Amino acid sequence: MRQTLTALLLATLSLGSPAAAQTLAPTPAPVATPQPGEVRVVLTTSAGPMTIAVDPVHAPLTAKNFLRYVDARRLDGTIFYRAMKLGDGAGLIQGGVQNDPKRLYPPVAHEPTTLTGLSNRDFAISMARDVPGNATADFFISVGDLTSLDAKPGDPGFAVFGRVVDGTDTVRSILGMPTTATARNPAMNGQMLAEPVKILTARRAVPS
Repeated sequence: MRQTLTALLLATLSLGSPAAAQTLAPTPAPVATPQPGEVRVVLTTSAGPMTIAVDPVHAPLTAKNFLRYVDARRLDGTIFYRAMKLGDGAGLIQGGVQNDPKRLYPPVAHEPTTLTGLSNRDFAISMARDVPGNATADFFISVGDLTSLDAKPGDPGFAVFGRVVDGTDTVRSILGMPTTATARNPAMNGQMLAEPVKILTARRAVPS
């Protein structure tokens, strides 16, 4: 699905609105074998667990920022609050601290996909933001090929820093949950989860 981005995300909880449909390109299946340099993080949620392979090799600033929140346990007790459905099982889910001042660290510099070589493909995890350089602790997970969210001339895109490698069924379950008809931000009508999904804990995975 193609997205028309408005560059409003973190403060207003907006990521744009769906535009004309296009055929989803096939994407590789999540890689179960750990890759060199990656750090695995398990999000235990009220809908089930998911494991994220965080990529400090290609996105060092963004990965370090996310791991800082994990290690300080500042994601514990936060929620997934948004499920943006784009048809054919595609869309995104979004979660994080929602600007809770007691949990926030300073914003992280924007790492565009043109620099990192990463992409907003199936099950990629990326930073939510208002404008480039003000992302803090809210993030979204793509379901399907959302490469229109990648950086391109005149559009800084959204910074990818890893991917879900286990628990993709949990991600899809959250995307399919009921949403409310209205939202605080009208641009997000129909996208806010009627019952948010709690992130119980976020922990680095213990090596086997």
